[in-house]
Amino acid sequence: MSIWKEQPAPPKTPPAPEVPVRNDGALRMGVADDGPRRTGAAGKESLIASDITIEGKIEGTGHVRIAGRFKGDVIVQGDVTIETGAKVTGGVRANTVVIGGELDGNIDGATRVELLQNGIMNGDVKAGTFIVAAGSKMRGQVEFGWEGKAGQKPGITVESGSAA
Repeated sequence: MSIWKEQPAPPKTPPAPEVPVRNDGALRMGVADDGPRRTGAAGKESLIASDITIEGKIEGTGHVRIAGRFKGDVIVQGDVTIETGAKVTGGVRANTVVIGGELDGNIDGATRVELLQNGIMNGDVKAGTFIVAAGSKMRGQVEFGWEGKAGQKPGITVESGSAA
């Protein structure tokens, strides 16, 4: 004869539904609370939502995703993604920069820059690799593929402004 009452098994929580997750310019399926799979820079991502406007400066490590409006320089040891409908006015320095919205400023020292189909770039680009999708728009000068010049030297400064 037992003196204790058997405990029922805890209820099982259903797995999180799959939703589209943007990862390096491609649409992929992922778990909703899992987020994009990133490597390096501690895998952390900061988000400026679509209904937010911020003016200032972003510096640090990790990834930055901008869906709203940001005015100022973005200097991170990680990736920067400018979503469709977003606008950034200022210089960007990051490992990878993906532009789906609008960037009015220069990109300096990036390993990789992707200008997506709806992307608009007004400024100069210095990067190791530069990828341009059909339908995108750009006004400025581009320097890419030169070993030791694009993104590899420390001490490169980011200048805000647009190219004529």
